[in-house]
Amino acid sequence: MLVPVKAFHQAKLRLAPALDGEGRAALARAMATSVVQAAAPLPVSVVCDDPAVAEWAEEVGAEVLWTPGRGLDGAVAEGLDLLGARGVARVIVAHADLPHAVELAWVADFDGVTLVPDRRDDGTNVICVPARSGFRFAYGAGSFARHRDEADRLGLAVRIEREPRLGWDVDVPADLVAPDWAPR
Repeated sequence: MLVPVKAFHQAKLRLAPALDGEGRAALARAMATSVVQAAAPLPVSVVCDDPAVAEWAEEVGAEVLWTPGRGLDGAVAEGLDLLGARGVARVIVAHADLPHAVELAWVADFDGVTLVPDRRDDGTNVICVPARSGFRFAYGAGSFARHRDEADRLGLAVRIEREPRLGWDVDVPADLVAPDWAPR
């Protein structure tokens, strides 16, 4: 499994109206830890370009894939290529801002592309792709549709899973209010 993690001190800037810098960094770290834990029993590789994130990744038992200056799409693509070169058949990419993530391993039980969109069907919170497929990532607003189109371009079967716990990401202050179904 691959988890892209931005520098904690630079993460979640859109939460500034609700949390100061220290609070945002602590939240980003806690959510990333939850995502890594949800990956068990799969091995986890963290793509990052920040020494504090690399140190955290080692503390939580994840491999560090150092990807400086690549941006999100480039870092994920490089991580996918590295894992594919090692013989990994399918790679789950899960974003680090999923506070309710549990049991991620099932996402890899499909031979094509599995997409788990955010709750607005806009972004791609979790995706699993064949490692050596040449898949091109295109994160950001509208990435769910772009990733579905990329799977179609490559002729890969697509499975869409709207899983509420994996669909809940944290981007803006309103996202900090836990949904009714979430444990408190």
